[in-house]
Amino acid sequence: MTAITHSNQSVPASKPDSRWTGWAQWVALATMMVDHVVRHLFGHLDLGWASSSIGRIALPAFAGMVAWHALFNTRSPYRYASRILIIGLIAQPFYMMMPRGDASITLNVCFTLAAGLTAATWLRQLHDNTVESVQSAVAWLKLGLAVAALIPVWWIAGDWLEYGHEGLLLVPLFMVAFAGMTRANAQPLDFAAALLACAPVLAVAGMMNFTLMAKSFTVGTCLVILLVAAALADRIPASPVAMPRNLWLSWYPGHLAALALIGWWVW
Repeated sequence: MTAITHSNQSVPASKPDSRWTGWAQWVALATMMVDHVVRHLFGHLDLGWASSSIGRIALPAFAGMVAWHALFNTRSPYRYASRILIIGLIAQPFYMMMPRGDASITLNVCFTLAAGLTAATWLRQLHDNTVESVQSAVAWLKLGLAVAALIPVWWIAGDWLEYGHEGLLLVPLFMVAFAGMTRANAQPLDFAAALLACAPVLAVAGMMNFTLMAKSFTVGTCLVILLVAAALADRIPASPVAMPRNLWLSWYPGHLAALALIGWWVW
C-alpha cells in the first residue's frame, strides 16, 4: 500500500507500465471509505447494499497494487512489506475501536497484505534459486519444505487477520498471475499458461464474502485488474491528479481515527 504510483514518470521498456495504479489508488481509497462509513457509522440504516457492492472493490484493488509494485516497482519487497506493517501498527488501536459483532482480536487489513507479500516474496526467491540450480535435489526439497511449512502458518494466521484465509492468498496469487501474464507471448501455450495463472485469483475471490452481490463485485474487480495488467496497462492515461504521498501513507490510520472520534459521539 505504501508504494507510490509512477503515473507521472516514464516506465522503462523492460517493465510493464504502472499508470493504472494511479487510478486504482483513488478507487481503493474511495471504496474503502464507503465500506467503513456505511458499516461503522450508519450500520443502523438499511445501507448494507453499499458495503456489499462498492465496498467490495477496495481489497482486490489494494492487493493488486501491492502485488504489482512488489514485482515491478520496488527493489526490496521485504522493506515494502515492513512499511505496510508500520501503517497497520499505527492503525490497529483505531481499528479496534470500530464496532464489530464479536469480541475477538482481529488484525487489520495491512497485516493481511504484509503477511501475504512477505510469504510470496520468500517463496518466489526460493523458486528462482531452485530454477537456477535445477540439478540440485536439495534446492527442490527446500522449496517443497517451505511450502509445507507455510500451510499451517497460513491456517493459523487466517483466524487472526482481517479477510481471513482467502485474504492472505490474494497478494501471492496476484503476483503469480502478473508474473505469468508479463512473461507470456503470442504462443498458444504461453497464453494458456497465463490464463491458468489467473484462475486461482478469481477462484479465491469467489470464495470471499457471503452474499452473491459481494462475491460478484470482488470477482469482477479482480477480473478488471487482471485484464488491465494483461492488455491495457500501456493504453491507460495517467491519472490527472496524482495521489499525494503523505495522503496515501496516512489515509488508512487517519480515516479510522476520524471514524473512531465521530463514533465516540454517535454510538
